Amino acid sequence: MTKFFWGNSVSSMQTEGGWNEDGKSPSVYDIREASEFASDWRFANDNYHQFEEDLDYIQDLGMNMYRFQISWSRVIKDGDGEINEAGIAYYQRFIDALLERGIEPMICLYHFDMPLHLAERYNGLVHKKVKDAFIRYGKEMIDRFADRVKYWIVFNEQNLYHVPEAFKISGYLKGERTTNELYQILHNVMVAHAALANYLHETTDAKIGGMLAYSEVYPATCKPADILAARKWDEFVNYTLLDAYTKGEYSCEMMHCVETTGIDMKILPGELETIKAQKNDFLSFSYYASSTISADTIPADAVPNNYMNYGKRDNPHISTTEWNWQIDPLGFRDVLNKMYQRYRLPVFPIENGIGVQEEWDGVHMIEDDYRIEYHKQHLQAMFDAMYVDGVEVMGYLGWGLIDILSSQGDMRKRYGLVYVNRTNHDLRDMKRVPKKSYQWFKEVIAANGNNILERGV
Repeated sequence: MTKFFWGNSVSSMQTEGGWNEDGKSPSVYDIREASEFASDWRFANDNYHQFEEDLDYIQDLGMNMYRFQISWSRVIKDGDGEINEAGIAYYQRFIDALLERGIEPMICLYHFDMPLHLAERYNGLVHKKVKDAFIRYGKEMIDRFADRVKYWIVFNEQNLYHVPEAFKISGYLKGERTTNELYQILHNVMVAHAALANYLHETTDAKIGGMLAYSEVYPATCKPADILAARKWDEFVNYTLLDAYTKGEYSCEMMHCVETTGIDMKILPGELETIKAQKNDFLSFSYYASSTISADTIPADAVPNNYMNYGKRDNPHISTTEWNWQIDPLGFRDVLNKMYQRYRLPVFPIENGIGVQEEWDGVHMIEDDYRIEYHKQHLQAMFDAMYVDGVEVMGYLGWGLIDILSSQGDMRKRYGLVYVNRTNHDLRDMKRVPKKSYQWFKEVIAANGNNILERGV
């Protein structure tokens, strides 16, 4: 039987700290100031100096994979300058520490932290020079690490570059946020992914996969217009990327829209050929929640990429977290099937979890039964997809299973099995404290999930 991967996923800015040390140049996150419900990004979990303890917990849990991100700003001066060997040395130590513990490393090359210089000078990934600089960076990282790192992701949640969120995560600092620019960003990102997938396969024996943030979106009602809106959203945000990963072409429907509406993607000669030549070894995704969409409030001239800005609705039939992320294990099963049954590549959920406000009293264990229930339900849904539906699943990676800053910098939103004793504005002692879910997850991994496996429909 192929090894099943159990593990943890993180990003650099949410864990590392060391924001201005050993030659690291600034990223767009390094200049963000703290606010009432957000920390700055300068210390995080201090993994730049002290990652050994966290990796010891990962090893003790029995996990055999850790997905981390290389900070572009740490290893390439200003994103397009000379190589910073001190930054390279940090990741060499980090990879060595993982391998010494029997943990397979997975590298993600970009998780939203654009080098500040490239954001200020070129407006980020909307510009071809930034795309080229990123490809240069990615090839250098492959050359440096692919002899020991056999699993790679290029862009975290790449379909977010197909929606208005793209302007927040691509280094875009100024402009009108036009549809043309959105499509230029998503195309530059796809070309960069494909170029690096091609390079990795040409030069190494490592594997690479595309990644989506797949939030299931249902029609709000059984009205045909709602069903159409949900389908078009899937086509323009999810399937067009999956088509590119597996068939080498964007969705026919998306490209027809581009042609008939006059969208300018700034496609250069050779770029579509680069996309066509790519090969991906697996398809990966994050999954946390689902929602619904109503066509009633979507303007007739809106491109489908913007539909959720107008039509997003809560689902009255399922529960929600305090952050209004709706808990939907069946949606997880459906996404696994939609990705595998259509494309027949191994599928890998590499982010999943529940963010909750928690406080440790300094004495008693945090009784996070809600987190146990969330993971149990989602693992059961995954096993149903595998054993009832026939989906080939590579593994299951939770998100931030040692507490980290949230994507918004908010330490109140905790995903971890291990509590980290700090707040947004008080670093306290940074003590690591396992929660009740820690032992439960450890037992699940030791049994390879068989202790919760119920092969029902």
